[in-house]
Amino acid sequence: MPLTQENTRERSALREERQERKKNVMSLIKTLSHAFLAGIFIINGYGAFAEPGGRVTLVDKARIPAPRQAVILNGGTMVVGGTALAVGFLPKLAALVLIGSLIPTTLVGHPYWKEENPQTRANQQGQFLKNLAMIGGLVAVLLEKD
Repeated sequence: MPLTQENTRERSALREERQERKKNVMSLIKTLSHAFLAGIFIINGYGAFAEPGGRVTLVDKARIPAPRQAVILNGGTMVVGGTALAVGFLPKLAALVLIGSLIPTTLVGHPYWKEENPQTRANQQGQFLKNLAMIGGLVAVLLEKD
């Protein structure tokens, strides 16, 4: 079948259609991945905001001023940042805010290197590594092309 102008136009139209479908699928995957990543910040952030509990003691031991207020503020920050990420409102800013919140949370909340009990140490190390993975996911959001 010889290439005609009509065949060339049809092929071009099919190529554009495939590219548009691919773009839509990638957009859906990105939206879902942001929502999946945001969930833990919304849930755990709300928990810290609504019931600071034992977190206050950890923050106090780290000599952070106003430990109860710090826990509540950190929890609220996670809820707001997580919600913004989940709905796609300024996702890169949301990711940056969440990283800024998660670093001190990880260092204060999961200092596994201080634990003497092997089981407690392993549990805290797992939580620490989970938080590092979350930071990795947030860095991936920062590196996304718009």
